Amino acid sequence: MLRNSSRILASSSTFTLRRSGVRTLTVARNVAKPQLARAALPAQQKLVFRSAFHSSSLLLAETVKVPQMAESITEGTLKQWNKQVGDSVSQDEEIATIETDKIDVSVNAPMAGKIVELLAEEDSTVTVGQDLFKIEPGQGGGEGSGAASEADKSQPSGAAKSEAKNAEEGNRDQAAPEAAKEKGASEEVHQKQDEKAPKLEKSQEEKPAPKKEESAPKPAAKKEEKPQKEGEKGEKALGSRNETRVKMSRMRQTIAQRLKASQNAAASLTTFNEIDMSSLMEFRKLYKDGILKADGVKLGFMSAFAKASCLALKEIPAANASIEGDSIVYRDYVDLSVAVATPKGLVTPVVRNAESMGLIEIEKAIAELGKKARDNKLGIEDMSGGTFTISNGGVFGSLYGTPIINLPQAAVLGMHAIKEKPVVVNGQIVIRPIMVVALTYDHRLLDGREAVTFLVRVKEYIEDSRRMLLPSPL
Repeated sequence: MLRNSSRILASSSTFTLRRSGVRTLTVARNVAKPQLARAALPAQQKLVFRSAFHSSSLLLAETVKVPQMAESITEGTLKQWNKQVGDSVSQDEEIATIETDKIDVSVNAPMAGKIVELLAEEDSTVTVGQDLFKIEPGQGGGEGSGAASEADKSQPSGAAKSEAKNAEEGNRDQAAPEAAKEKGASEEVHQKQDEKAPKLEKSQEEKPAPKKEESAPKPAAKKEEKPQKEGEKGEKALGSRNETRVKMSRMRQTIAQRLKASQNAAASLTTFNEIDMSSLMEFRKLYKDGILKADGVKLGFMSAFAKASCLALKEIPAANASIEGDSIVYRDYVDLSVAVATPKGLVTPVVRNAESMGLIEIEKAIAELGKKARDNKLGIEDMSGGTFTISNGGVFGSLYGTPIINLPQAAVLGMHAIKEKPVVVNGQIVIRPIMVVALTYDHRLLDGREAVTFLVRVKEYIEDSRRMLLPSPL
């Protein structure tokens, strides 16, 4: 018996070994085929085969970092993503917008391809050199989609269907006992609940249906509806009391900090004067059409006030100076900051060397900077610096105002609306167009005599523009 059992075990083991040997041989043959093919290929094709085998989208994706924005700016707020993961982009296409203290910086795609991953969230603070997003090079990501479609085509449809069916059958087989268990458990729970509360169900079943309608009589319901409607009308008459909380933009935060710092640091004082605009308005009326045809620019009042300010700054150099530490820096040039209101906030682009420009050149420079500000295309170099500021609140209808100094500058000139007023000229009361101008100055640098003299000089140049042609004020 022992011999027979040992023979049976040996025969069965050899049979299993033979079957397993056949399987291993078939697997080995299948594995050996690509190895033989590789051995038969030349050396150069081996390298190509290996590189194609090991290449993937992860290796091809490149990480784009936050670009250098300016020397003084090291961080910003990621305002919005213009593209999302999976979107195809072309070279130099805008991907994201970063909001800084002064301008908005656009981040463009360094190459054509597909966005693989976004590494920062909107409204988050990003620093220069930080990883921003990953892009897979290619022509709009077409290569990746083509490869996927070819892989789907190369796979037999029958195999895909059989795998799907097996997966569905497996899920059904696994779900069946679980569903049965849940069904049995739920039936047990319901039975226990029925045993615990039989009286409730009986009382609900015994109640007839018409009793529900009798619970609320019709006249009583009408009486109750009228005060509710009156109450609703009374609440609507009060108006809405909704509140909306919006996060301050980085530019608005910077404006708030700088203005408050100016109030805390400078010894601000404002002086006023009135200017008769008759002469300048007549001058503008005579020559604005010819200048528009010849130079393509509209002649306004800002260029005249800018030129008058530059001439007055030559006489009062302290208004063009600034304090640095325990020193006062005087300048022989005028970088004129012009306040421009934009939807995002107040910006002050700079007209460089305004003292050497004429009226037409100043108008062109101001018009160009204003257009760039409205189109949100101002750069850091357009707003850095500035030695004196002019703010024109008159375009919005302001009659009086005390502008705030743009530190480290020493003064700011405020223009206002032109209104007809009765004034005394040569002993007679006449109606003249009058503008109130204000000069806010830092009393640490300018005394009252200098500040008032500066504003009087501006008044004289505007009321008689021929004075601007003279070498020195009279």
